[in-house]
Amino acid sequence: MKNEVPTRERLIESARYLFWERGFAGTSMADLLAHADVNSGSFYHFFESKEALLRALLDVYLHALRPVIVNPAFAKTDDPVERIFAILAGCRERILQTDCQYGCPLGRLALEIDPENRPAHKLIAENFQGWIGAVRECLEQMQDRLPRDTDPDALATYVLAVMEGGVMLSRSYGSVEPFDRAVKQLHQHFRLLLAGDSGAKGRWSRRKAAK
Repeated sequence: MKNEVPTRERLIESARYLFWERGFAGTSMADLLAHADVNSGSFYHFFESKEALLRALLDVYLHALRPVIVNPAFAKTDDPVERIFAILAGCRERILQTDCQYGCPLGRLALEIDPENRPAHKLIAENFQGWIGAVRECLEQMQDRLPRDTDPDALATYVLAVMEGGVMLSRSYGSVEPFDRAVKQLHQHFRLLLAGDSGAKGRWSRRKAAK
């Protein structure tokens, strides 16, 4: 039963659903209260504003990334390359499960939230950095298989950009095909990287500080 869930958690879960379905601006306080089945007094006992609820939701996303997304993907294989594509495969499953209506909640919020709302954007960026960090972890495990001049942060960011862009295109096209094409090209990129310097050893180059 909904009322058996603590009020704060109900509000966060309602925000998760409604912000994804209607957007942050498109979700009114009345919508939140009705969906969570709470009154305004209960809301303001936990959150000073809708923006404060947004920050709490972003914090939940941040802490859920590893146990909900990354760990299950990593558990499927020990190969670092395959782990990267296992994360992307999970995203593909969500696209199909929602009949191509899935849209990354972080991506939607990043585009919608006013740029001047720096506290929210800081948390969104931290969430994106969590995704990048998970991919970078895989890249570090395969560093001797990649060219010596590979920039791990840039490559991990590129993987995230492919995922986010593929999700956005699939939602607009109403088809998983754009996502599949983007991931196929990413596969090719990794094949070229691994074939180009597969025997390379040594440390990765790091960017030098600007003089």
